[in-house]
Amino acid sequence: MEDSDEDKLTLSSDALAALQEFYTEKDTQQKRFEELKAAAEKSHQGAVLSMDIFTEDWNASQFWYSDETAATLARELLDGTTSESAIAVISAPSVFIQIKNLVASGAYPDAPRTSLLEFDERFSVFQEFVQYKFQTPLKLAPELKGSFDRIICDPPFLSSDCQTKADSTAVTADTYFRNGEHSSLMLSHIGIMTVAWLFMLPMSVMLSIGRSNLTLLSQLVFLCMNGLGLLLGTIYNAQMPDLYENNLHHKLGWIVTGVASVQAILGLFRAFAGAATAKHEIPISQYQSLQGLREEDSYRYSRESANDSEATSPGSPSLTSLHKRERAGLLGHQAHDVHDIEKRAIMHDGIVNRFLSQHMPWIANHHALNVVNFFYNFIDRIILILGFLAITTGLVTYGGFFKGHQVFSGLAHFVKGGIFFWYGLFSLGRYMGSFADFGWAWNVKPSSDIVGSRKAAIPSAEFVESFLIFFYGSTNAFLEHLGGWGGEWTATDLEHTSIAIMFFGGGLCGMLVESKRIWDLLNSAFLSTPFHHGVNSSAEAWQPPKTYNFSLNPIPGIIILLLGIMMSSHHQASMVSTMVHKQWGTLLVGAAFARGVTYILTYLSPPTSLFPSRPPSELVVSFCLISGGLIFMASAHDVIVGMENYELDAMFAFNIMISLAAFLMAWTILVLAIKGWAVRREQTRLYSSQNQA
Repeated sequence: MEDSDEDKLTLSSDALAALQEFYTEKDTQQKRFEELKAAAEKSHQGAVLSMDIFTEDWNASQFWYSDETAATLARELLDGTTSESAIAVISAPSVFIQIKNLVASGAYPDAPRTSLLEFDERFSVFQEFVQYKFQTPLKLAPELKGSFDRIICDPPFLSSDCQTKADSTAVTADTYFRNGEHSSLMLSHIGIMTVAWLFMLPMSVMLSIGRSNLTLLSQLVFLCMNGLGLLLGTIYNAQMPDLYENNLHHKLGWIVTGVASVQAILGLFRAFAGAATAKHEIPISQYQSLQGLREEDSYRYSRESANDSEATSPGSPSLTSLHKRERAGLLGHQAHDVHDIEKRAIMHDGIVNRFLSQHMPWIANHHALNVVNFFYNFIDRIILILGFLAITTGLVTYGGFFKGHQVFSGLAHFVKGGIFFWYGLFSLGRYMGSFADFGWAWNVKPSSDIVGSRKAAIPSAEFVESFLIFFYGSTNAFLEHLGGWGGEWTATDLEHTSIAIMFFGGGLCGMLVESKRIWDLLNSAFLSTPFHHGVNSSAEAWQPPKTYNFSLNPIPGIIILLLGIMMSSHHQASMVSTMVHKQWGTLLVGAAFARGVTYILTYLSPPTSLFPSRPPSELVVSFCLISGGLIFMASAHDVIVGMENYELDAMFAFNIMISLAAFLMAWTILVLAIKGWAVRREQTRLYSSQNQA
């Protein structure tokens, strides 16, 4: 049998004819395309253009309108335009061709400026061509942004990602970030405000809480810096058009500045009141000073209330004896000694004192000073959160985010991300020893004899966490459909609502676990059984376990764990968005596991001291929550679109936010140390004054 490999494979005559016809047609189209290109380069007028030259590429989802449809759309765009008008044609080249034909026919003598935003570079033969990719919808030349009167947009794909991004191109406007005019003023405003609100204000608050006599000076420095920043911002706004109409930042900035100014005025009032009460038998300033010292006693608690054991080292005084000496030296003064120190440090004795005594005797009124102190301390507790809102709304305004319908996405991500951010700072504060007088610093809860009945009655930190989770779930369950109000509920709406219901149930469960009344009822069921009556057991057997003295409630951690798992697997419109959501979801999972390690450590070795125990796993909790909250905020739709527009990947956001979280943790630790320094400095001043007396 002969080898068949010697046979040659050939096409049939019909196939060869069809192939020849294809090549002939392709050569003809190429020739016509070259002629069109040459005519376009010579600005040839009058020639009738056709889309037949541009064959459709189905792989690129190119499906041209018919000539009749394209002409109808072109007329709608051209009717009523003038030579001053501008038309943008986005991913609809067939409409652009008909616009050129209608203008060339003389039907519209006042031809508007037209731009074709298209991916296919074959249309670059026209001088109106602008290279456009829907993946980077905002990557346009500055002169094109916000410059069109009429826009037609036909996204090439039906995916929600393509539709949303193409829509953002159509509605995009110029922003302060993209506008380079007077950028030096804006950058100076941002720099000064960052220093004022991120550095100066926290130090001022800590000095105030520490009752330092440097508080008033620090507040005035902050107000001066803030005033300079406001001046630069006002000058910038006067020279720029309003690129973000009715934005919140401009209003909130003035409100927060007003609140800070009111606190400074109240601080002056307190200082004047301290001087005006010099001749009173029981000066109000003494009362305020001693109250302040008692509020800052949390880090000095000794073990004497528990078992009177002293942790000593050779040649060093015990913590207990140091604590006793401090209280004896600080709280054993007579009223006039404490007051004289404050008077010399703040107001001195002179014209101001005489003026206040003669013309403003009401300033020393006890009730008036109590009201002033209440509002002053209230502002101390909220001013940092207001500063956070001012900074975040400033970023939103500067970047032009969350306009129109996207405001709901922005609110959802920034509010929830901000909550986790502050939750992380709260956890870091607990680790560092803040709230020890509440028993929240992983320490034994002080009794009412030490901290007073009001603080002793405050529930555990886990109860507060559970309540916030419950409150979020009970309110947010009705807000998940807000973005689609009036429309049908979607699967995504139900998915988000189920998360809110999980928060509702989990928070309620956590509060019940923390309820002492519930514990008593559960134990009553055991104590009411008859089997233990008459049994001779040791007294120790009937004592509550050591774990009863400390909260071991994993429910808040479980809720955070589940939320992190859900968000890590949550489908998003783009790969970048999916990866960013997975990042902060994974960080929340890490925070939950670290909190679990904390509970294991405290279960094995429950706290026995009033001092903060500082479990190391809580640093991991804080870091994961702070960085996770920041990345949560960065996962909002408009922020993701901005990242994709500048071709930034998910790791860019991750690296920036992780670095920022580490820096903020370090700064928070330093700020809390400043509070301790302020307290110790005031104690030293009072102790030195006593010795001099």
